[in-house]
Amino acid sequence: MKEVYLFSGFLGSGKTSMLVDVLRQLKEEGLKPAVIMNELGEIPFDSQAVDEDIPLKEILDGCICCTGGEKTEAQIQSLLYEADFDVLIIETTGAAHPVEALDAVYSPLFADELNIKGIVTVADSRRWMERNHLSPQARSLFLEQIRHAHLILANKCDLLTEAEQAKVVFELQGVNPNAFILQTSHGRVPLKLLKGLQATKAKQAIEPAQIGKHLHLSSRVIEFKRSFSQEEFEAWVRELPATVYRMKGYVPIEGMQHPMLFQYAYGLVQWLPEYIKMPPKIVMIGENVDSIPVIGEM
Repeated sequence: MKEVYLFSGFLGSGKTSMLVDVLRQLKEEGLKPAVIMNELGEIPFDSQAVDEDIPLKEILDGCICCTGGEKTEAQIQSLLYEADFDVLIIETTGAAHPVEALDAVYSPLFADELNIKGIVTVADSRRWMERNHLSPQARSLFLEQIRHAHLILANKCDLLTEAEQAKVVFELQGVNPNAFILQTSHGRVPLKLLKGLQATKAKQAIEPAQIGKHLHLSSRVIEFKRSFSQEEFEAWVRELPATVYRMKGYVPIEGMQHPMLFQYAYGLVQWLPEYIKMPPKIVMIGENVDSIPVIGEM
């Protein structure tokens, strides 16, 4: 399986510096990285930081988590088909919500080929201390990027006093007590720390020492062995806890020749007929999804 990391963080927080350093470490270990870079503008400024020998796909002038979702899926499929790589890094724009960005990465078409290791959020420590000066919308997004991270980099800590550094770490832990917090300068993170993350339900047992064993935001691939009535399936969906944020995939429905395309977000359900036979499976994203009873197994 290809390992996937999603780099999140506010504009100017240091994501690209982290990306460049992580790519260097991967290459030093003999691993082949690939990159998908999402930029809000029409000119790919940040992608100039990626060496020419690294497979790179760009999504310009659009957010990965809204109109860019289908583009992201197409770019991942293209990389899987065209490129030889071991690790995929997706750098989102500073305007991307982490859950929605993660959702854009998942597709039941290639879910079995990808091991989503986690969301790494780079937080500008100085900006965190001055967050009350941000607009309410920007401050809310800043908090969401931190709350859903599996690993938080309290970046630019060299610009703060020791007392300020301790205050930032304490406050970040209050927002997200599940994530490991690393104080950094220039976005430098040891590759070993990234390798310990695990946001996708693993086929094998996870070692207790691995960071991420108890992380709340995770994903799960659910395969179906039989068909359901639409009413039966939706009754199961209505019983799901509010901590299930997203589901999408193909559900075998009685009377339908092919599994139907199913999407779920914020309690809303959408069904669309599919005209070719797709794999009967869905991807679930949320908090502690491994413990949720699955329809057909209850």
